[in-house]
Amino acid sequence: MKKFIGILLILVISISCKSKLYRKNQNIAKTEYKKIVEDKYELNKPVNKANAVLILFGNYAENAETIEREFNILKDAKNNDVAILYLNFNQSFWLTKNDKIELTETLENIFKDTKLPKDNIFIGGFSTGGNISLLLSNHLIKTDNKIQPKGVFIVDSPIDLLAFYKKCERNVQRNFSEISVQEGTWIINLFNTNFGNPKDNLNNFEKNSPFTSQTNFIENIANLNNTKLRFYTEPDLNYWKINRQFEPEDLNAYSIEKMNTVLQNKFNNNKIELIKNRE
Repeated sequence: MKKFIGILLILVISISCKSKLYRKNQNIAKTEYKKIVEDKYELNKPVNKANAVLILFGNYAENAETIEREFNILKDAKNNDVAILYLNFNQSFWLTKNDKIELTETLENIFKDTKLPKDNIFIGGFSTGGNISLLLSNHLIKTDNKIQPKGVFIVDSPIDLLAFYKKCERNVQRNFSEISVQEGTWIINLFNTNFGNPKDNLNNFEKNSPFTSQTNFIENIANLNNTKLRFYTEPDLNYWKINRQFEPEDLNAYSIEKMNTVLQNKFNNNKIELIKNRE
């Protein structure tokens, strides 16, 4: 799945570029690349001007190094002169106001210091990194920042924090899988500490979540209404049923599909895609 998504992402960027970057069955001159490693990011970029920039956020535990290692898309990027920027921002399901400001400043400094082009930018993330990608992209567009993403993607992300909380409650009650119980207990405590109990603090969940299906709340991503969006899911229900006793509504894919439906109905945007990969 990771390799499959990586190839698709590069193809999406290639199609979006002004010139024909990807020519099947033709020889493509190898572009010289430079690698830059800093505390907040790692960057692979063409020595000459890049045709596009792909910004990646990993899951809760991943940093720039692990994203680059696990998602082998650099070869495809080099074939299309695409710069890949791996961010070290992690360990978060949502973004605070300060997070958005700091991440924006980080990106502005990176683009300035490394002379990355700002005319063809794509942002995406895996698991919790998808939440960050949606929320940050919405902020960039809302504030009319010079860094404007043309497209945003997510991969199996817990975009509905309220639904995720309720899933964790069900997992603890089932007491079927030790891992699920441990994770569920940790998530419940984390969310209770930051948002309070959802019965009394629904607004706090809505305020921090990309999407809340209970109320069809999409204000945190409303500015993406003209942006190319791709939602990747892996709804392997048999695996999760056997190993965790999950029902369909316990999967991130379930919430992502609901969000896709709401956005398709509310956005005047024909550039929204839901892509399922059943393995």
